[in-house]
Amino acid sequence: MRDNRNKRQDRQQQPESDIKDRLVTINRVTKTTKGGRTFSFSAVVVVGDEKGKVGHGSGKSREVVTAIQKGIEDGKKHMVSVPIVNGTVPHAQEAVYSGARVLIKPASPGTGVIAGGAMRAVLESAGIKDVLAKSLGSSNTHNVVKATFLALTKMRNAAEVADVRGISVHRVFNG
Repeated sequence: MRDNRNKRQDRQQQPESDIKDRLVTINRVTKTTKGGRTFSFSAVVVVGDEKGKVGHGSGKSREVVTAIQKGIEDGKKHMVSVPIVNGTVPHAQEAVYSGARVLIKPASPGTGVIAGGAMRAVLESAGIKDVLAKSLGSSNTHNVVKATFLALTKMRNAAEVADVRGISVHRVFNG
């Protein structure tokens, strides 16, 4: 018991990192019981440090604020690292999750984030400044967020590709 208390105090004493959260969507959901309807709220949240680390989470509670807090905590647990090259993604990538299909392409500097709501939140939280993105298929925000994460986790930078192939980074681009 004493060890757990010390761990909790250590976490509280650590300075809060620069992780920012964005609320993607909030839904009111109902459960019908014999006593009537019970209302609760479901929230999808994206968290990121805008330096290449991003995560997503969902929370559900009877109160909106609690649902958002649960989503933020869930997002912090599921953070992934995203390769960023000159403020954009390293290469074009497509991914499918359930009915949602997303397409992400690199863009030249100054283009900005050209993406829809759920994808925009993920890409901006990751710290990507210039990208072209399109959501195809289902517009379900849960699935669009998960498809975007799948596409971002599939991406590899030139150093990783060169390491896998066993060649220099220079040869990756020049063949």
